[in-house]
Amino acid sequence: MRGVCTLALALILSAWAVPAASHAQKSSIRALQKLDAQLFSVGWKLVTGNAPYCKNAAPAIGLMLHDAHSYGQPEKVREELGLTGDIGVQAVAPWSPAAQAGVPIDATITHLDAATVTATFPPSDPLWQRLTRINDTVDRSLAENGQVAVIWKTRDGGETVALLPGVAACPTRFEVLSKGGRAVADGKRVILGRKFVGFSYDEPEFAAVVAHELAHNLLGHRALLDELGRKRKFIRLTERDADRLMPWLLANAGYDPWAAARFMKQWGPKHSGGIFRKRTHDGWDERLEYIEAEIALVEDAIARTGRADWSQEFVQSTDGYSRDQ
Repeated sequence: MRGVCTLALALILSAWAVPAASHAQKSSIRALQKLDAQLFSVGWKLVTGNAPYCKNAAPAIGLMLHDAHSYGQPEKVREELGLTGDIGVQAVAPWSPAAQAGVPIDATITHLDAATVTATFPPSDPLWQRLTRINDTVDRSLAENGQVAVIWKTRDGGETVALLPGVAACPTRFEVLSKGGRAVADGKRVILGRKFVGFSYDEPEFAAVVAHELAHNLLGHRALLDELGRKRKFIRLTERDADRLMPWLLANAGYDPWAAARFMKQWGPKHSGGIFRKRTHDGWDERLEYIEAEIALVEDAIARTGRADWSQEFVQSTDGYSRDQ
């Protein structure tokens, strides 16, 4: 498991193991950091913009961390990134509490509230568990106090203390894997392989990719399929609903809902058609029709109410189904 990050809490991320910090590997570290920042920034907009319509929205501060110790040779990683400890800042979401407090990339986190990071969170086995514990600490602080105190050091040794207030966000984690090119959702995370083609798209169309996967989590599709059974027809309905919810999520995040249709036109012919078509999905042209029909509903909702409130106006295709159907 590469790492753990959550937008509902502190959006914390661990790193993948690398044997040494050669020039190529240093470039790989920075390249993955760039992808993390891209996904994190878009994800933040989606989960905060849609928080009013998520049943279990929770406080978030927009800070993504990683653990140098989990790379295999932590001293090499610390030297490359200028860290004075293992827990460093991987990404900061624009306009988030962390960004407004001035938390910089590659700062070293030394304290969370009264907890000293080095003493309270020693390296773990497996490696990813340390960030899980840090995540739990931030979770409790935000849930109980609505804020968390963070102390960080920069490369030049300067130390800063900030009290970061939480803002409401839909609870989903975001992760970029060091290998592969898939985009998936597992109920709690949106996971993209570093080779996923959508990283090269313009931001609104890339946001549509993330929105599709986020939709699976917000609609509870993993639990739904566990209940109904993983028959092809049920999987297809959940994929259809994830497509249909895309424009709602995009609109609330400040994106043009038509970016969902543009994404499908760009991605579908190459990756979801002909012999490449997954039988658990509608054809890309059918998917486009569902998306365009839903955009009309989004625009109507905004015209009538000034909001794209999918919690009240979106109807799932799986409503009324039971395991026996």
